[in-house]
Amino acid sequence: MAQEILQKNDQVCSGRAVPSVAQAMNHHKASILWLPVGTKWRKLRKICKEQMSTIHHLDAKNCLGKLQDYLQECSNRGRAVDICEIGFKTSLNLLSSTFFSVDLAHLNSSSTQEMMEKVQVLIKNLGTPNLADYIPLVKLIDPQGLKHKTEVSLRRLLEILDRTLNPRFQSRGISTGSPRKKDLLEALLDFNQEDDSDFSLDDIKHLLIVSGVRLAKCGWLTLGGDVKRLDGWPLVKSVEHDRVMVMVVLFCGWRSWWFCFVGGGHGGFTGSNHGGFTDSSHGGVTGGVHGGLGGDEHVAADTITDSVQWTMAELLRNPEKMSKVKDELSSIIAENKQVEESDISRLSYLNAVIKETFRCHPAVPFLIPHKAETDITINGYIIPKNAQILVNVWAIGRDSRIWSNPDSFEPERFLDGKIDYKGHDFELITFGSGRRICPGMLLAHLMVHLMVATLIHNFNWKLEPGIEPEQLDMNEMYGISLHKAVPLKASPVKH
Repeated sequence: MAQEILQKNDQVCSGRAVPSVAQAMNHHKASILWLPVGTKWRKLRKICKEQMSTIHHLDAKNCLGKLQDYLQECSNRGRAVDICEIGFKTSLNLLSSTFFSVDLAHLNSSSTQEMMEKVQVLIKNLGTPNLADYIPLVKLIDPQGLKHKTEVSLRRLLEILDRTLNPRFQSRGISTGSPRKKDLLEALLDFNQEDDSDFSLDDIKHLLIVSGVRLAKCGWLTLGGDVKRLDGWPLVKSVEHDRVMVMVVLFCGWRSWWFCFVGGGHGGFTGSNHGGFTDSSHGGVTGGVHGGLGGDEHVAADTITDSVQWTMAELLRNPEKMSKVKDELSSIIAENKQVEESDISRLSYLNAVIKETFRCHPAVPFLIPHKAETDITINGYIIPKNAQILVNVWAIGRDSRIWSNPDSFEPERFLDGKIDYKGHDFELITFGSGRRICPGMLLAHLMVHLMVATLIHNFNWKLEPGIEPEQLDMNEMYGISLHKAVPLKASPVKH
């Protein structure tokens, strides 16, 4: 069913419904996440894809060298490392060096704390169900204050970005003969100066922010039981347990919203006040008033950090898998030598580990909702115009009809190399598929592999005192991204 939506009917199902929060400071007008498929969207996507797919634009040597030095310092002092924190900072540096040739974070400093906090506010607001998206009459008054809070955080992030970008803007305006940098910002400035371009400098800032942060949102409703009522109106739920489609229709007065969930698994949906996924083997999903949905459009520091953290958690929980990765790294990369991009293709077991992590813990469990541009019938289901279509990547990865032992971490299942996450194998569509596939997929691929390899090569890892591998908390916190509920902390030991 996912293939029907994302490939065979991609053109009809490639629309977007822009939520109220994403319209803060006209952000949606410069974001390829929310722009409709058209000339501007195609031009921006082409620029982003070309720049983020070019390996030599990734200044990995400098960023990973700093990470390795930081780990060495922590090892010398016997200090535990917060994998989430160093993952975010390293990801941010890798992205900022690729986008505009500057490191924004320092591993030994708290200078990036404000930026992290603002990013977290944006992600929380964009992942919170918003009444303004469901009841048009209250959109102007912003009853939950989500759009206002988003504008405050977004404005502050733009101010921080100004300090980095304004010198580039000014030098470009003063002298056309200034040295050119091979980064995304240079390509966007070229686009800005084209005669027929309507892409402003403010648009560039918004695009760079969303590309590095993953500003994505879609709210959803608490489900459970047979039929519930919301403010007197019926909530009709239809679940086909042996199919991959779940359709939910909410009738609210004069207007209705259709949510079409596409994925695997045999379970339906269960209610919860806290949100999050169930830990059952049936692929059920728990919806809550604090939940949100994720995105499929951008390389982002938060989702890359989640992937790195989940990979390290699974390896620490499965010491025999960790040993295999370390043995492979030692056999291919000399001791004390830094891992490079050219090494990745030779690290077959590490590649399998990353794929297995993407299967078990997809960074974005539901891709950004697609919107049907016209009425369409797929597999007997009538999907009306403007319906939102959600792809349940999490359930596909846990479907026992697709995977043997779906709840076990078994990288060996990918060693034959037959399945990849580039959008053609619908068993593993971590980055989406079709025209809305993530344009930064190759950059994300590089970053996750390089960061995990750097963390593991030349270092052993110890969990905090009193925690055995089998006791490691693996609960998932459901939001825009699939976060680990309890951040992973471990101590590096130089060997």
